[in-house]
Amino acid sequence: MNVDRMQELVGQMRALAAEAAGKPSAGQGVAGGASSQQGDFAATLKTALDGINQQMQSADTMQQQFSAGQSNLSLSDVMLASQKASLSFQAALQVRNKLVSAYQDIMNIQA
Repeated sequence: MNVDRMQELVGQMRALAAEAAGKPSAGQGVAGGASSQQGDFAATLKTALDGINQQMQSADTMQQQFSAGQSNLSLSDVMLASQKASLSFQAALQVRNKLVSAYQDIMNIQA
């Protein structure tokens, strides 16, 4: 693969990441905004994982409360919360798998 094509692809990925974060992309150089983009990516990833963790804990709490016989919870609410948490976790696993695959591809290119 051509190095120019790889740099173009990295530039496109950075522009998309900046757009997703709500920041304007100002055509930064490769070394210009690397540390801030790494921090933004890490913060975004941590926020997403914290949200998934909170969903899973909430679903677990609802399951325990329903099992204890609290009358204000319906089975459909408990199952819906459980399925949302499960889908969020599965999506996070898919993202992790794609990131690992991309990392391996990059490492193979450099070798």
